[in-house]
Amino acid sequence: MEALGELLSPARTRWDVPGTSKKAIFEEVAALVAADHPDLDPGDLIGKLLAREKLGSTGLGGGIAIPHCRLASCGEPLGALVSLREPADFDAPDDAPVDLLFVLLVPEEAHQEHLDILAAIARLFSQPALRSALRACDSDRALYDTVVGWEG
Repeated sequence: MEALGELLSPARTRWDVPGTSKKAIFEEVAALVAADHPDLDPGDLIGKLLAREKLGSTGLGGGIAIPHCRLASCGEPLGALVSLREPADFDAPDDAPVDLLFVLLVPEEAHQEHLDILAAIARLFSQPALRSALRACDSDRALYDTVVGWEG
């Protein structure tokens, strides 16, 4: 997998994001991503993320979700990390609401790379100590620095 610092940027990391529904959260994420990557269409991104959720929940358990999709207009894999102001229902296997999301976007043709990155992110966020450290953050920068610098 690419280093997390190559997938994520401070501009695509947001603490205290409002939204209690998947659609509202994805609208916030799409605006965040489009502000950093104006070539990506927010409406297309929202539609793809919602369509992926209809196939099955991207909630992992432990308050984590990894919404992901492939986009034709996405030139390289990129991510967005958000912590939610209020946990939201993501139909996670443990029925716990989600408060931390890593959104993964990959180019349309990146099938195996998509799966490899997704698996690596799932392993990373399955660590309780990382989840606790992220939940203790109180700013965008602290959230970014914590996840990118994580070696646990």
